[in-house]
Amino acid sequence: MTISEEDLPPRKKKLLEPPVLDSMGVEELTLYIAELEAEIARVREAMKAKQAHAAAAALFFKPPAGA
Repeated sequence: MTISEEDLPPRKKKLLEPPVLDSMGVEELTLYIAELEAEIARVREAMKAKQAHAAAAALFFKPPAGA
């Protein structure tokens, strides 16, 4: 019997390994926050683009009225 990937439990991906904050100074922590905020903004833009793409696809594939 062959096991497919669908049979396996989903794997969680750890995207970022958080740094040890205890070893960072206030200036380093401030820079780290700025980097995280920039990454959050980048992800939000990607999400908006994907949502717009999905909305456009939904309109394109929408069945004709009265069908």
